[in-house]
Amino acid sequence: MRHRITATLLAAAAAFTGLATAAPAQAAGSVHLTEIYYNSPGSDNRSNSSLNAEWVLIKNSTSKGVSLKGWTLTDASSHKYTFGTYTLGAGKSVKIHTGKGTNTTSNRYQQRGAYVWNNDKDKATLKRSSGTVQDTCSYNSTKVSYKMC
Repeated sequence: MRHRITATLLAAAAAFTGLATAAPAQAAGSVHLTEIYYNSPGSDNRSNSSLNAEWVLIKNSTSKGVSLKGWTLTDASSHKYTFGTYTLGAGKSVKIHTGKGTNTTSNRYQQRGAYVWNNDKDKATLKRSSGTVQDTCSYNSTKVSYKMC
């Protein structure tokens, strides 16, 4: 009888303190897609400035830098960008531009001469170097040029 009462009291205490419904681990932060600017302004003339106006923003909302070496960013047609040696700082964001440029801490370049992101619908997938999906973001609209993820 004593064991039954103890178990009941422990269950009640856990429910009362919120232990039974703890927040998910991702509440502490994650590396995630935050925005896709998929329809660069003006005509799609494949100029480098037009290509670089098409980008994906990735944010590290954790309290530590995260190495993205070997991580990939792909679209629904399997265009793939693979991160080289790069650490995304704690609380920082990085834009992955489609066109050519010199990589910096906050801007990376796919070095492409053609567009990646469709102007009507597409899906971005961010994967860890292990191949595990970290995050996805989809859009299906021609009424706006970007998607907040």
